[in-house]
Amino acid sequence: MVPTRARAEVVLLRAGAEVASWPLVCANGLDLSVVDELARLLMEARRHGCSIRLRNACAELTALLELVGVTEVLQVGGEAEGGEEGGVEEVVVPDDPVA
Repeated sequence: MVPTRARAEVVLLRAGAEVASWPLVCANGLDLSVVDELARLLMEARRHGCSIRLRNACAELTALLELVGVTEVLQVGGEAEGGEEGGVEEVVVPDDPVA
């Protein structure tokens, strides 16, 4: 049986306000399909004038994003003590259009 624990929390933002959140569960483990899923999610959010954040990302997901070199596009953060958000969390989209 494959573990299905949440690897991060995906937060959908519109005009800086959180409108939804859900766990990022990777039933097939962490691989490049997770990076692809996050990239597709980001593009769809941007089409609707939104952005996403990854909150409380596990170390393995953070390492995978660093390994493939997408930390400039998909940035993750954790929760500081007392439940305050810490780190850079906003997903940054470059000015270059997606072809």
